[in-house]
Amino acid sequence: MANERLRGAIVDLGLSLDEVADRLGVASKTVERWINEPDRKPYRRFQYAVASLLKVEVSYLWPDERTSAQVTASGSAEVIKLYPHRSVVMQSLWPTLYAQATQHFDVLVYSGFWLTEDPAFLRVVKEKSAAGVPIRFMLGDPESEAVAVRGRDEGIGAAMAGKIRNALINYSGLFGLPGVEFRLHGTTLYNSIYRSDDEMLANGHLYGVGAYLAPVLHLQRIPGGELFDSYAESVERVWDSARPISSPTDC
Repeated sequence: MANERLRGAIVDLGLSLDEVADRLGVASKTVERWINEPDRKPYRRFQYAVASLLKVEVSYLWPDERTSAQVTASGSAEVIKLYPHRSVVMQSLWPTLYAQATQHFDVLVYSGFWLTEDPAFLRVVKEKSAAGVPIRFMLGDPESEAVAVRGRDEGIGAAMAGKIRNALINYSGLFGLPGVEFRLHGTTLYNSIYRSDDEMLANGHLYGVGAYLAPVLHLQRIPGGELFDSYAESVERVWDSARPISSPTDC
């Protein structure tokens, strides 16, 4: 049975399927499937985007979905702590967090240079590599426009690219370790993300200041929560689009 509520909401606003698809950044056939094949629901982020576009509740379009209040409550429960600046977070939190990793060990940054100088963190990387944990480093491509823009935004210009190259040099001893992979990305990062299994630290980026002055969210994944997964999905998208490197000089 077709999703007539979705079809009706689109018609009520006088939109075509092509217009809906364009605003959501998907193919028009995808929108058609959401209407005609109700078992093929959009990903959660698209459910909210559709509901916002059509000015209705998600639970109206997909009645078996949770209400906004339920989603908000779950999201609050996912927040372990909010730090006003990364500079006030205990340095030991990063190696402590990653020491728990058994399945996911992800570092998504532009340079994350400060972390490359932490002996405790480097020791954890080697221990987890030996234990068979997959470890993924994603650093900014020094030649990319995104890195150049971030350097200008922070007021350090070309020094941003230099920090990345220096970070890779500091990571020299990790290249070639079992399960350790490095990739360079050219994406615009709104957060640096440090994931260890079902916990993560998301360090926001603010215009005009370094990440050490920006807030940090300490998150945990809980049943029914969506905040953690939203950040985790962005890590996967960057990983998929980034290019692998096998040595610090590959950039």
